[in-house]
Amino acid sequence: MDNVLIGCLGLGAILVLLALRVPIAITLISVSLAGIYSIVGERAAIGSLKTIPYEFVAHWSLSAIPMFLLMGAVAFNAGIVSSIYKAARLWLAGLPGGLAIASNFACAGFAAASGSSVATSSAMGRIAVPEMLKFKYDKGLATGVVAAAGTLGSLIPPSILMVLYGTFAEASISKLMIAGIIPGILTAGIYAVMIAARCKINPELAPPVDFKPSWNERFASLRDVWPMPLLILGVIGGLYSGIVTATEAGALGAFLSIVIAAGYRRLTWDVMLQSIKDTLYGTGVIFFVSIGAVLLSRFIALSGIPFAMIDFAEHFGVQGYGIVLFCGVVFLILGMFLDPIGLLLIALPVFLPMIEASGFDLIWFGILVIKFVEIGLITPPVGLSVYTIKGVVGNTVPLGTIFKGILWFLACELLVVVLLVVFPKISLFLPGLMQ
Repeated sequence: MDNVLIGCLGLGAILVLLALRVPIAITLISVSLAGIYSIVGERAAIGSLKTIPYEFVAHWSLSAIPMFLLMGAVAFNAGIVSSIYKAARLWLAGLPGGLAIASNFACAGFAAASGSSVATSSAMGRIAVPEMLKFKYDKGLATGVVAAAGTLGSLIPPSILMVLYGTFAEASISKLMIAGIIPGILTAGIYAVMIAARCKINPELAPPVDFKPSWNERFASLRDVWPMPLLILGVIGGLYSGIVTATEAGALGAFLSIVIAAGYRRLTWDVMLQSIKDTLYGTGVIFFVSIGAVLLSRFIALSGIPFAMIDFAEHFGVQGYGIVLFCGVVFLILGMFLDPIGLLLIALPVFLPMIEASGFDLIWFGILVIKFVEIGLITPPVGLSVYTIKGVVGNTVPLGTIFKGILWFLACELLVVVLLVVFPKISLFLPGLMQ
Protein backbone atom coordinates (compact mmCIF):
# COMPACT_ATOMS: atom_id res chain seq x y z
CA MET A 1 0.00 0.00 0.00
CA ASP A 2 1.26 3.49 -0.85
CA ASN A 3 2.72 5.35 2.14
CA VAL A 4 0.70 8.51 1.47
CA LEU A 5 -2.48 6.42 1.41
CA ILE A 6 -1.49 4.88 4.75
CA GLY A 7 -0.99 8.37 6.14
CA CYS A 8 -4.40 9.55 4.90
CA LEU A 9 -6.07 6.46 6.35
CA GLY A 10 -4.34 7.17 9.65
CA LEU A 11 -5.63 10.75 9.73
CA GLY A 12 -9.10 9.48 8.88
CA ALA A 13 -8.89 6.93 11.68
CA ILE A 14 -7.95 9.71 14.11
CA LEU A 15 -11.06 11.72 13.19
CA VAL A 16 -13.28 8.63 13.52
CA LEU A 17 -11.86 7.71 16.93
CA LEU A 18 -12.22 11.28 18.17
CA ALA A 19 -15.83 11.31 16.97
CA LEU A 20 -16.35 8.15 19.05
CA ARG A 21 -15.04 10.07 22.11
CA VAL A 22 -11.83 8.05 22.44
CA PRO A 23 -9.36 10.18 24.50
CA ILE A 24 -7.19 12.21 22.17
CA ALA A 25 -3.86 11.04 23.64
CA ILE A 26 -4.78 7.37 23.27
CA THR A 27 -6.05 8.03 19.74
CA LEU A 28 -2.85 9.75 18.63
CA ILE A 29 -0.50 7.21 20.18
CA SER A 30 -2.33 4.11 18.93
CA VAL A 31 -2.88 5.34 15.37
CA SER A 32 0.68 6.69 15.09
CA LEU A 33 2.26 3.45 16.26
CA ALA A 34 0.05 1.43 13.90
CA GLY A 35 1.02 3.73 11.04
CA ILE A 36 4.75 3.55 11.77
CA TYR A 37 4.48 -0.22 12.00
CA SER A 38 2.71 -0.35 8.61
CA ILE A 39 5.37 1.76 6.90
CA VAL A 40 8.70 0.72 8.41
CA GLY A 41 7.97 -2.32 10.56
CA GLU A 42 7.73 -3.51 14.14
CA ARG A 43 11.26 -2.63 15.27
CA ALA A 44 10.90 1.02 14.22
CA ALA A 45 7.50 1.31 15.93
CA ILE A 46 8.82 -0.12 19.21
CA GLY A 47 11.95 2.03 18.95
CA SER A 48 9.82 5.15 18.46
CA LEU A 49 7.77 4.31 21.54
CA LYS A 50 10.96 3.80 23.57
CA THR A 51 12.81 6.97 22.59
CA ILE A 52 10.41 9.68 21.36
CA PRO A 53 8.38 10.24 24.58
CA TYR A 54 11.50 10.72 26.69
CA GLU A 55 13.28 12.90 24.12
CA PHE A 56 10.23 15.16 23.90
CA VAL A 57 9.37 15.42 27.60
CA ALA A 58 13.03 16.02 28.49
CA HIS A 59 13.08 19.10 26.22
CA TRP A 60 14.23 21.98 28.41
CA SER A 61 11.80 24.57 27.01
CA LEU A 62 8.77 22.49 28.01
CA SER A 63 9.54 22.95 31.69
CA ALA A 64 7.93 26.38 31.25
CA ILE A 65 4.50 24.72 30.99
CA PRO A 66 4.15 23.52 34.60
CA MET A 67 5.63 26.80 35.81
CA PHE A 68 3.07 28.92 33.92
CA LEU A 69 0.30 26.60 35.08
CA LEU A 70 1.45 27.01 38.68
CA MET A 71 1.58 30.79 38.27
CA GLY A 72 -2.03 30.93 37.09
CA ALA A 73 -3.24 28.40 39.66
CA VAL A 74 -1.78 30.34 42.58
CA ALA A 75 -3.15 33.65 41.23
CA PHE A 76 -6.63 32.18 40.97
CA ASN A 77 -6.76 30.08 44.14
CA ALA A 78 -5.35 32.95 46.22
CA GLY A 79 -8.16 35.24 45.00
CA ILE A 80 -5.87 37.69 43.22
CA VAL A 81 -7.96 37.43 40.04
CA SER A 82 -11.21 38.81 41.48
CA SER A 83 -9.60 42.20 42.19
CA ILE A 84 -9.10 42.79 38.46
CA TYR A 85 -12.79 42.43 37.70
CA LYS A 86 -13.80 44.57 40.68
CA ALA A 87 -11.60 47.46 39.52
CA ALA A 88 -12.64 47.15 35.87
CA ARG A 89 -16.31 47.10 36.92
CA LEU A 90 -15.97 50.30 38.97
CA TRP A 91 -14.09 52.17 36.24
CA LEU A 92 -16.07 51.04 33.18
CA ALA A 93 -19.61 50.47 34.49
CA GLY A 94 -20.77 53.85 33.14
CA LEU A 95 -20.05 52.96 29.50
CA PRO A 96 -22.65 51.30 27.26
CA GLY A 97 -22.25 47.61 28.10
CA GLY A 98 -19.76 48.63 30.78
CA LEU A 99 -19.86 45.39 32.74
CA ALA A 100 -19.30 43.37 29.55
CA ILE A 101 -16.39 45.65 28.60
CA ALA A 102 -15.00 45.26 32.12
CA SER A 103 -15.31 41.48 31.82
CA ASN A 104 -13.50 41.64 28.48
CA PHE A 105 -10.49 43.51 29.85
CA ALA A 106 -10.47 41.51 33.09
CA CYS A 107 -10.24 38.33 30.98
CA ALA A 108 -7.32 39.86 29.11
CA GLY A 109 -5.62 40.65 32.41
CA PHE A 110 -6.09 37.17 33.83
CA ALA A 111 -5.06 35.64 30.49
CA ALA A 112 -1.68 37.28 30.95
CA ALA A 113 -1.27 35.42 34.23
CA SER A 114 -2.76 32.03 33.42
CA GLY A 115 -1.42 31.11 29.96
CA SER A 116 -4.55 29.01 29.41
CA SER A 117 -7.77 29.93 27.60
CA VAL A 118 -9.87 27.33 29.40
CA ALA A 119 -8.55 28.45 32.81
CA THR A 120 -9.34 32.08 31.94
CA SER A 121 -12.88 31.28 30.79
CA SER A 122 -13.55 29.13 33.84
CA ALA A 123 -12.18 31.62 36.38
CA MET A 124 -13.79 34.74 34.91
CA GLY A 125 -17.03 32.90 34.17
CA ARG A 126 -17.51 32.30 37.89
CA ILE A 127 -16.81 35.94 38.72
CA ALA A 128 -18.23 38.03 35.87
CA VAL A 129 -21.24 36.19 34.41
CA PRO A 130 -23.33 36.17 37.63
CA GLU A 131 -22.63 39.89 38.06
CA MET A 132 -23.84 40.73 34.55
CA LEU A 133 -26.92 38.54 34.85
CA LYS A 134 -27.75 40.26 38.16
CA PHE A 135 -27.93 43.57 36.29
CA LYS A 136 -30.23 42.07 33.60
CA TYR A 137 -27.62 41.88 30.84
CA ASP A 138 -28.58 39.86 27.77
CA LYS A 139 -27.64 36.25 28.53
CA GLY A 140 -25.94 35.76 25.17
CA LEU A 141 -23.81 38.87 25.65
CA ALA A 142 -22.95 38.07 29.28
CA THR A 143 -21.76 34.54 28.51
CA GLY A 144 -20.43 35.25 25.01
CA VAL A 145 -18.02 37.97 26.10
CA VAL A 146 -16.37 35.75 28.73
CA ALA A 147 -16.23 32.73 26.40
CA ALA A 148 -14.62 34.83 23.65
CA ALA A 149 -12.32 37.01 25.77
CA GLY A 150 -11.22 33.90 27.67
CA THR A 151 -9.52 32.69 24.50
CA LEU A 152 -7.03 35.56 24.86
CA GLY A 153 -5.21 33.22 27.24
CA SER A 154 -3.82 31.53 24.13
CA LEU A 155 -2.49 34.78 22.66
CA ILE A 156 -1.46 37.16 25.44
CA PRO A 157 1.85 36.01 26.94
CA PRO A 158 2.66 33.82 28.65
CA SER A 159 0.91 31.23 26.50
CA ILE A 160 1.21 27.46 26.83
CA LEU A 161 0.24 27.02 23.18
CA MET A 162 3.10 29.29 22.14
CA VAL A 163 5.54 27.14 24.10
CA LEU A 164 4.28 24.07 22.25
CA TYR A 165 4.31 25.81 18.85
CA GLY A 166 7.82 27.18 19.40
CA THR A 167 9.06 23.73 20.41
CA PHE A 168 7.62 22.04 17.33
CA ALA A 169 8.53 24.83 14.89
CA GLU A 170 11.98 25.36 16.45
CA ALA A 171 11.14 29.06 16.64
CA SER A 172 12.09 31.50 19.41
CA ILE A 173 9.52 31.07 22.18
CA SER A 174 10.49 34.43 23.69
CA LYS A 175 9.84 36.24 20.41
CA LEU A 176 6.58 34.35 19.95
CA MET A 177 5.30 35.51 23.30
CA ILE A 178 6.30 39.11 22.72
CA ALA A 179 4.70 38.93 19.26
CA GLY A 180 1.35 38.10 20.88
CA ILE A 181 1.13 41.33 22.91
CA ILE A 182 -0.13 43.74 20.22
CA PRO A 183 -2.52 41.23 18.57
CA GLY A 184 -3.90 40.39 22.03
CA ILE A 185 -4.50 44.04 22.93
CA LEU A 186 -5.93 44.67 19.46
CA THR A 187 -8.39 41.80 19.86
CA ALA A 188 -9.55 43.00 23.29
CA GLY A 189 -9.90 46.55 21.93
CA ILE A 190 -12.00 45.47 18.96
CA TYR A 191 -14.20 43.41 21.29
CA ALA A 192 -14.73 46.48 23.50
CA VAL A 193 -15.65 48.74 20.56
CA MET A 194 -18.10 46.15 19.25
CA ILE A 195 -19.75 45.73 22.66
CA ALA A 196 -20.08 49.48 23.21
CA ALA A 197 -21.52 50.01 19.71
CA ARG A 198 -24.07 47.20 20.04
CA CYS A 199 -25.19 48.33 23.49
CA LYS A 200 -25.45 51.96 22.36
CA ILE A 201 -27.67 50.95 19.45
CA ASN A 202 -29.70 48.47 21.53
CA PRO A 203 -29.69 49.47 25.23
CA GLU A 204 -31.83 46.42 26.10
CA LEU A 205 -28.70 44.27 25.70
CA ALA A 206 -27.12 45.96 28.72
CA PRO A 207 -29.38 48.13 30.90
CA PRO A 208 -27.50 50.95 32.68
CA VAL A 209 -26.31 49.88 36.12
CA ASP A 210 -28.00 51.52 39.08
CA PHE A 211 -24.88 52.35 41.06
CA LYS A 212 -22.56 55.33 40.70
CA PRO A 213 -19.15 54.59 42.19
CA SER A 214 -17.32 57.57 43.60
CA TRP A 215 -13.84 58.50 42.48
CA ASN A 216 -12.57 57.48 45.91
CA GLU A 217 -14.02 53.99 45.39
CA ARG A 218 -12.47 53.77 41.94
CA PHE A 219 -9.00 54.75 43.09
CA ALA A 220 -9.31 52.57 46.18
CA SER A 221 -9.97 49.55 43.93
CA LEU A 222 -6.60 50.07 42.25
CA ARG A 223 -4.83 49.28 45.52
CA ASP A 224 -5.84 45.62 45.16
CA VAL A 225 -4.98 45.43 41.46
CA TRP A 226 -1.25 46.11 41.60
CA PRO A 227 -0.18 42.45 42.12
CA MET A 228 -1.46 41.39 38.71
CA PRO A 229 0.31 44.12 36.67
CA LEU A 230 3.44 43.43 38.71
CA LEU A 231 3.20 39.74 37.84
CA ILE A 232 2.57 40.47 34.15
CA LEU A 233 5.31 43.10 33.86
CA GLY A 234 7.74 40.85 35.68
CA VAL A 235 7.26 38.05 33.16
CA ILE A 236 6.92 40.13 29.98
CA GLY A 237 9.62 42.61 31.03
CA GLY A 238 12.02 39.80 31.75
CA LEU A 239 11.34 38.26 28.34
CA TYR A 240 11.54 41.50 26.39
CA SER A 241 14.75 42.67 28.04
CA GLY A 242 16.39 39.29 27.55
CA ILE A 243 17.09 38.94 31.27
CA VAL A 244 15.24 35.61 31.31
CA THR A 245 14.43 33.04 28.65
CA ALA A 246 10.88 31.81 28.07
CA THR A 247 11.61 28.81 30.30
CA GLU A 248 13.10 30.93 33.06
CA ALA A 249 10.16 33.35 32.76
CA GLY A 250 7.84 30.53 33.78
CA ALA A 251 9.82 29.96 36.96
CA LEU A 252 9.96 33.72 37.60
CA GLY A 253 6.19 34.02 37.17
CA ALA A 254 5.49 31.12 39.52
CA PHE A 255 7.86 32.59 42.11
CA LEU A 256 6.29 36.06 41.86
CA SER A 257 2.75 34.71 42.18
CA ILE A 258 3.73 32.81 45.35
CA VAL A 259 5.47 35.87 46.82
CA ILE A 260 2.49 38.11 46.04
CA ALA A 261 0.00 35.63 47.52
CA ALA A 262 2.19 35.35 50.63
CA GLY A 263 2.42 39.15 50.85
CA TYR A 264 -1.38 39.32 50.82
CA ARG A 265 -1.45 36.59 53.50
CA ARG A 266 -3.50 34.37 51.19
CA LEU A 267 -0.90 31.63 50.68
CA THR A 268 -2.47 29.02 52.93
CA TRP A 269 -1.63 25.32 52.82
CA ASP A 270 -4.98 24.66 51.14
CA VAL A 271 -4.25 27.24 48.43
CA MET A 272 -0.79 25.83 47.78
CA LEU A 273 -1.96 22.22 47.77
CA GLN A 274 -4.84 22.95 45.38
CA SER A 275 -2.52 24.93 43.09
CA ILE A 276 -0.04 22.05 42.97
CA LYS A 277 -2.85 19.59 42.23
CA ASP A 278 -4.14 21.81 39.40
CA THR A 279 -0.62 22.13 38.00
CA LEU A 280 0.11 18.40 38.09
CA TYR A 281 -3.19 17.55 36.43
CA GLY A 282 -2.80 20.16 33.69
CA THR A 283 0.81 19.21 33.02
CA GLY A 284 -0.04 15.51 32.81
CA VAL A 285 -2.83 16.10 30.30
CA ILE A 286 -0.72 18.40 28.11
CA PHE A 287 2.33 16.13 28.08
CA PHE A 288 0.32 12.97 27.40
CA VAL A 289 -1.36 14.57 24.38
CA SER A 290 1.96 16.08 23.25
CA ILE A 291 3.68 12.68 23.27
CA GLY A 292 0.93 11.39 20.98
CA ALA A 293 1.41 14.40 18.72
CA VAL A 294 5.18 13.82 18.47
CA LEU A 295 4.57 10.21 17.47
CA LEU A 296 2.05 11.49 14.92
CA SER A 297 4.72 13.84 13.56
CA ARG A 298 7.02 10.85 12.97
CA PHE A 299 4.20 8.91 11.29
CA ILE A 300 3.22 11.86 9.07
CA ALA A 301 6.83 12.47 8.05
CA LEU A 302 7.35 8.80 7.15
CA SER A 303 4.13 8.75 5.12
CA GLY A 304 5.25 11.67 2.95
CA ILE A 305 1.95 13.57 3.35
CA PRO A 306 3.59 17.04 3.76
CA PHE A 307 5.51 16.63 0.49
CA ALA A 308 2.40 15.29 -1.25
CA MET A 309 0.45 18.36 -0.07
CA ILE A 310 3.16 20.68 -1.33
CA ASP A 311 3.10 18.91 -4.72
CA PHE A 312 -0.71 19.16 -4.72
CA ALA A 313 -0.58 22.88 -3.99
CA GLU A 314 2.02 23.47 -6.70
CA HIS A 315 0.02 21.41 -9.21
CA PHE A 316 -3.06 23.57 -8.72
CA GLY A 317 -1.08 26.79 -8.52
CA VAL A 318 -1.69 27.32 -4.79
CA GLN A 319 1.25 29.27 -3.45
CA GLY A 320 2.12 32.22 -1.24
CA TYR A 321 -0.84 33.43 0.77
CA GLY A 322 -3.01 30.76 -0.85
CA ILE A 323 -1.18 28.19 1.30
CA VAL A 324 -1.81 30.32 4.40
CA LEU A 325 -5.50 30.51 3.47
CA PHE A 326 -5.60 26.74 2.93
CA CYS A 327 -4.00 26.15 6.35
CA GLY A 328 -6.44 28.57 7.95
CA VAL A 329 -9.49 26.85 6.49
CA VAL A 330 -8.30 23.44 7.70
CA PHE A 331 -7.55 24.85 11.17
CA LEU A 332 -11.01 26.42 11.39
CA ILE A 333 -12.75 23.21 10.30
CA LEU A 334 -10.77 20.98 12.68
CA GLY A 335 -11.20 23.59 15.42
CA MET A 336 -14.92 22.87 15.44
CA PHE A 337 -14.23 19.38 16.75
CA LEU A 338 -10.85 19.28 18.52
CA ASP A 339 -9.52 20.81 21.73
CA PRO A 340 -6.86 23.52 21.20
CA ILE A 341 -3.79 21.49 22.16
CA GLY A 342 -4.94 18.51 20.11
CA LEU A 343 -5.71 20.75 17.13
CA LEU A 344 -2.33 22.47 17.31
CA LEU A 345 -0.33 19.28 17.67
CA ILE A 346 -2.21 17.34 15.00
CA ALA A 347 -2.03 20.09 12.36
CA LEU A 348 1.53 21.37 12.85
CA PRO A 349 3.32 18.24 11.57
CA VAL A 350 1.33 18.56 8.34
CA PHE A 351 1.49 22.32 7.75
CA LEU A 352 4.87 23.47 9.08
CA PRO A 353 6.85 21.90 6.19
CA MET A 354 4.56 23.68 3.72
CA ILE A 355 4.94 27.04 5.46
CA GLU A 356 8.72 26.71 5.74
CA ALA A 357 8.97 25.72 2.06
CA SER A 358 6.94 28.83 1.16
CA GLY A 359 9.39 31.09 3.01
CA PHE A 360 6.94 32.60 5.52
CA ASP A 361 8.11 33.95 8.87
CA LEU A 362 7.42 31.27 11.50
CA ILE A 363 6.81 33.87 14.23
CA TRP A 364 4.12 35.58 12.13
CA PHE A 365 2.57 32.26 11.17
CA GLY A 366 2.65 31.18 14.81
CA ILE A 367 0.48 34.14 15.82
CA LEU A 368 -1.95 33.30 13.00
CA VAL A 369 -2.08 29.70 14.18
CA ILE A 370 -2.91 30.83 17.72
CA LYS A 371 -5.70 33.02 16.31
CA PHE A 372 -7.08 30.04 14.36
CA VAL A 373 -7.00 27.99 17.55
CA GLU A 374 -8.78 30.82 19.42
CA ILE A 375 -11.55 30.81 16.83
CA GLY A 376 -11.85 27.05 17.16
CA LEU A 377 -12.41 27.49 20.90
CA ILE A 378 -15.66 29.40 20.27
CA THR A 379 -16.84 27.74 17.06
CA PRO A 380 -19.82 25.35 17.14
CA PRO A 381 -20.48 22.50 17.51
CA VAL A 382 -17.57 21.85 19.90
CA GLY A 383 -16.32 25.22 21.12
CA LEU A 384 -14.38 24.22 24.25
CA SER A 385 -14.51 27.72 25.74
CA VAL A 386 -18.29 27.82 25.22
CA TYR A 387 -18.73 24.47 26.95
CA THR A 388 -16.52 25.71 29.79
CA ILE A 389 -18.87 28.66 30.33
CA LYS A 390 -21.85 26.33 30.08
CA GLY A 391 -20.37 24.23 32.85
CA VAL A 392 -20.02 27.35 35.00
CA VAL A 393 -23.55 28.76 34.47
CA GLY A 394 -25.32 25.37 34.48
CA ASN A 395 -28.98 25.53 33.46
CA THR A 396 -29.15 29.31 33.89
CA VAL A 397 -28.26 29.90 30.23
CA PRO A 398 -29.03 27.42 27.38
CA LEU A 399 -26.08 26.29 25.25
CA GLY A 400 -27.72 27.68 22.10
CA THR A 401 -27.93 31.13 23.69
CA ILE A 402 -24.19 31.11 24.42
CA PHE A 403 -23.36 30.11 20.84
CA LYS A 404 -25.71 32.80 19.53
CA GLY A 405 -23.99 35.38 21.73
CA ILE A 406 -20.60 34.33 20.41
CA LEU A 407 -21.34 35.15 16.74
CA TRP A 408 -20.43 38.85 17.01
CA PHE A 409 -17.12 37.91 18.60
CA LEU A 410 -16.41 35.45 15.80
CA ALA A 411 -16.84 38.32 13.33
CA CYS A 412 -14.32 40.36 15.35
CA GLU A 413 -11.87 37.45 15.33
CA LEU A 414 -12.05 37.17 11.54
CA LEU A 415 -11.41 40.92 11.28
CA VAL A 416 -8.29 40.57 13.43
CA VAL A 417 -7.05 37.67 11.28
CA VAL A 418 -7.44 39.81 8.15
CA LEU A 419 -5.51 42.66 9.80
CA LEU A 420 -2.70 40.30 10.85
CA VAL A 421 -2.38 38.95 7.31
CA VAL A 422 -2.52 42.36 5.60
CA PHE A 423 -0.25 44.05 8.17
CA PRO A 424 2.35 41.48 9.38
CA LYS A 425 4.10 44.22 11.39
CA ILE A 426 1.31 43.98 13.96
CA SER A 427 2.87 40.69 15.01
CA LEU A 428 6.50 41.33 14.10
CA PHE A 429 7.12 44.89 15.33
CA LEU A 430 7.92 44.10 18.98
CA PRO A 431 9.96 40.93 18.25
CA GLY A 432 11.98 43.00 15.78
CA LEU A 433 13.07 45.29 18.59
CA MET A 434 14.36 42.43 20.74
CA GLN A 435 18.06 41.70 20.92
